[in-house]
Amino acid sequence: MGLYDNITYSSDKMWGFSESTLIVLASIFIVSLLVRFLVSTLSHRFVSVIISNDEIRKKTVKKGDSALGTAAASVFAFIFCSILWDERSDNANIVIPSWLEYLPDVLQFLLVFFVVVWAFRLVSLVYDVVKFFDKDGELDGTEKTLISALESTLRFVIAFVGSVFIADALGFQLTSLLAGLGITGLALALAAKDTISNFFGAITVLLDRPFKVGDWVIIGSSEGEVIEINLRTTLVRTSVDTIITIPNANLVSTPVENWGKRRWRRWQSMIHLDINSDPSDVEAFCNRTLELIQNHESTTKEDSSWCSINTISAQSIDIGLNLYWNVSSSLAERSAREELILGTMELAKELNLSFYDGRIRQQR
Repeated sequence: MGLYDNITYSSDKMWGFSESTLIVLASIFIVSLLVRFLVSTLSHRFVSVIISNDEIRKKTVKKGDSALGTAAASVFAFIFCSILWDERSDNANIVIPSWLEYLPDVLQFLLVFFVVVWAFRLVSLVYDVVKFFDKDGELDGTEKTLISALESTLRFVIAFVGSVFIADALGFQLTSLLAGLGITGLALALAAKDTISNFFGAITVLLDRPFKVGDWVIIGSSEGEVIEINLRTTLVRTSVDTIITIPNANLVSTPVENWGKRRWRRWQSMIHLDINSDPSDVEAFCNRTLELIQNHESTTKEDSSWCSINTISAQSIDIGLNLYWNVSSSLAERSAREELILGTMELAKELNLSFYDGRIRQQR
């Protein structure tokens, strides 16, 4: 027994339809609009709860809700119109004009099209997901590049899969289409194998995160600060201000030494005091300098820090410094080092100690 067997159809025709068929189609249309409204409203409320970014919530989610609602309405209309179309052969009272024969195909096309549109809208959620898992709450250059790479990959996958299903909805032979796409894809892959290798190298680097923008790294024979991570290359600025462009494919198999991931930064230096300095003042200088080091907010490993006389020569008393900075960047290290150096200079001045200057000849 068919879905519409209990419906009494009239033989009167209107615009090429039987009157009852027209009523059924109008009912399907009205219910489809109701389905669209309900799905759009419910999905908006659900997704808005799990998304924290206001910009994404206002733009992407709102537009995505409309697309999802239209896709749901298309599903409903497609199912019931297909059933109605199939029952025409068993029920002579179902009269549909020839110009409406392809309505189920049109609804199938709309279904696939709006699902693809909805998927494209949700690609922007990658930003919110990455930001959710970010520990410091601020996206650096590496994380922004990761977002760009993931969004590009998802858009490509959605476009590829969506094109196949849209072509199927339009009546193309899916087997022949996939075979053609396979041959074309193979040819493109062979022609652009280096680009593909660099792309997947970038994905590997961005997911494993061996370094980020701002880190000082040594990659093979290249050394410098990472200033940009792209989908194809990584840019490193050297100490002489030149730019090295490293293909991302090389990063997969090349050891990377990352100075930016150090837990602490060791600093050793030598202070040269005048040979005629008072020994007790030199001893006081060493002890009080060590106190400066241990009490500094940016130092660590107090037991391994020292300040003591290293050697003595005919011109100077050489005092060695060894300490460990607990800082996260080179800028913070330079700032802490400057503060400590100025503190030792003030201490030497307080103790009436002079630094050795090799440009001044000692008087005999």
